[in-house]
Amino acid sequence: MFVYIAGSAHPLRASRRMSLLSLFSLWKSRRQLKLLTAEQLQDAGLSHRDAATEAARPIWDVPANWLR
Repeated sequence: MFVYIAGSAHPLRASRRMSLLSLFSLWKSRRQLKLLTAEQLQDAGLSHRDAATEAARPIWDVPANWLR
């Protein structure tokens, strides 16, 4: 499986720890960000723009520590 990191033009091979279940969980979490109220976002320390940006990221754009 190849995974792209934001700002990188080169694909990286994903580690064995990253499974389809992990990717599904990430997708679900990002989708849930779109449903949070302004008060919930404030409690989490996020702005609406931060949440929208994270929610719009593609599924293969995973945190860098997942690739180690």
